[in-house]
Amino acid sequence: MAAIVFAAAVVFAAPVRASVAVLVEEPYGQMARMNPTGHSAVYLDHVCADSPIKLRSCAPGELGVVISRYKDIGGYDWLATPLLGYLYAVDSVDEIPMTVDKAAEDRLRDAYRREHFLSIAPNREDGSSPEGDWYELAGSAYDRTLYGFQVKTTAEQDAQLIALFNDRRNKQRYNGAFRNCADFARVTINRFYPYAVKRNFIADLGITTPKQVGRALSNYGKHHPEAGLTEFVVPQIAGSLPRSHTIKGVTESLLTRKRYVIPLTVIQPVMTGILFVAYMGNGRFEMPKDAPVLSLRATPQMVASSSIATTPEAGDDLSSPEPAINNTNTSDSPDQPDSQP
Repeated sequence: MAAIVFAAAVVFAAPVRASVAVLVEEPYGQMARMNPTGHSAVYLDHVCADSPIKLRSCAPGELGVVISRYKDIGGYDWLATPLLGYLYAVDSVDEIPMTVDKAAEDRLRDAYRREHFLSIAPNREDGSSPEGDWYELAGSAYDRTLYGFQVKTTAEQDAQLIALFNDRRNKQRYNGAFRNCADFARVTINRFYPYAVKRNFIADLGITTPKQVGRALSNYGKHHPEAGLTEFVVPQIAGSLPRSHTIKGVTESLLTRKRYVIPLTVIQPVMTGILFVAYMGNGRFEMPKDAPVLSLRATPQMVASSSIATTPEAGDDLSSPEPAINNTNTSDSPDQPDSQP
């Protein structure tokens, strides 16, 4: 896989396109053995973080924000991290390490927490790092590979999303089955493109998974070229940390793991057959492993480049003119903008 390229940008007079992307992140560590569905988040390249719980429009040169739903971090439902911080736990491109080990990862994350997240993850009484899942907010690319599915937005849509998130109550409401990180991504995307992402009641048994969100948005973009779909990959940083694992859906997880499929086949052979048919018919989807590698530039514009990508060519700008669509849904319901289950 090609290395990440950080290209210097030339600022032209032409307007820069705004966009929103779903990040589908591979599972890693011990948890991947039990739950290989991974994680999902939302990246907006023209929306930035005033704080972890307040959004604003980006200033020139800022790269945008990653927002996701979390469990047991400061009591909040969603939290926002600047793109560089979310991927690498740093504040500038120059600080991104070429390789990383566990000690370096812990050091970078803790330094970033002390600089940006003390309000939600304060030190212990002795000044040391707290326990908890705050580490999920920074340095994601140290632990896993991420895949992005990006579509156009407008300035008006971004402004409406900022107002909605800043005005509504931000209180923890995580539920693994019905209000998980993938549900958050599904609902957020549907605010820009109503009904673009729906739950898969066949292959995922009605549970929204990160893979399903990526699959649904990819299919939507292919059927709606006006959305300007592009795909990219953020490779896991090289080093001694274990490599992340393939991301899977619900029935795929059951059918591809011996600890589940063997006893299920013995006890319920008919059910196993039904799950197989469900997966083959509605659950198959491959992550875009040969997609362009994310390139972070000195402007808020997100582009992609890769020496292994043939379309577009390496270094090509994936941006396009301002979108002609304006599909913002203004519902105040944080989890049902389109009255979808």
